[in-house]
Amino acid sequence: MPTRRLLLQGLALGAAAFAAPGALLQAAPADKRFRGLFPIGATPVDAADKIDFAQLAGQVTFLRRARVPGIAWPQIASGWTVLTEAERLQGAEALVGAAKGGETAVVIGIQSPDTAAVKRYATHAAKIGAAAVICIPPEKITDEAALLDYYQQVGKMSHLPLFVQAVGKMSVDLLVRMYETIPTMRYVKDESGEPLERVQELLKRTKGEVADFSGRGANFLVTEMDRGFIGACPFMTLTDVYQAAWEAWQAGDKAKAFQIFGAIQAANTMFSQSSIEAMIARGIFTPGTTLRMGPMAMGSSAGRYLPARSVEEIKRVMDTYLRPYLRA
Repeated sequence: MPTRRLLLQGLALGAAAFAAPGALLQAAPADKRFRGLFPIGATPVDAADKIDFAQLAGQVTFLRRARVPGIAWPQIASGWTVLTEAERLQGAEALVGAAKGGETAVVIGIQSPDTAAVKRYATHAAKIGAAAVICIPPEKITDEAALLDYYQQVGKMSHLPLFVQAVGKMSVDLLVRMYETIPTMRYVKDESGEPLERVQELLKRTKGEVADFSGRGANFLVTEMDRGFIGACPFMTLTDVYQAAWEAWQAGDKAKAFQIFGAIQAANTMFSQSSIEAMIARGIFTPGTTLRMGPMAMGSSAGRYLPARSVEEIKRVMDTYLRPYLRA
């Protein structure tokens, strides 16, 4: 079992190849697009398990039509652990290219067990014009001093705004220290502990300068908005409906937001938003497409029974119950 000292030494050695001398990079101005729903992009593949980059980029086209402010890829639901570096770079280029001239922000995942690879992903994201980067912490680093050091190094890799994905037991104290010492870190995707119980403390201690996104799939969206979350990260399928609820809430029509979210919750008892059938039913992907998914994403619905639904059955549910809220 590696000691904390060895972990810190390893991070320092890994960072030596890419950390620029001098002070931390200055943060880019906060982007007002970083509010609302930022779904996690799926990774579509063909029958030979080859990524369909045109359909990957098509998710941005879908979000632009639906007036959804952003997308993050690749993350856990994207199967990032089973993507090659070449696939990730080409996928990032496809997504950013599809966003050109529009209002949908593309946030690129840069996590990797290899810190040198994290640097390459961050540099590439900045080069191609991504709006921000997001980074899941290394699985084997749980010591908070080591995590702080790690993210301080990540914060130096690019001028782009940094989303920290809080997982495991990452404390509010740790996130506040990141805010105080990493100028580019102004966003959190929180799925550590119970995010609903800590959002207000985080906002208070960072003077509201850290925008807190819920990482729980928008499953508690009304409560999350009531507690102060600025956005959420659902699956792609109904993200425009979530966005409609978010916009109603922001406009002061909380009853309407509650009603729209209730329709989503009812739909969740009829089909799985993460299924390829649902995405095909929405027209996001074409028939015959499947998804590249990692082990954690495959187990995300463990313990929850939903009847199998065909594309046509899901279309019927959407047309019957959700049509007034669908934008794309």
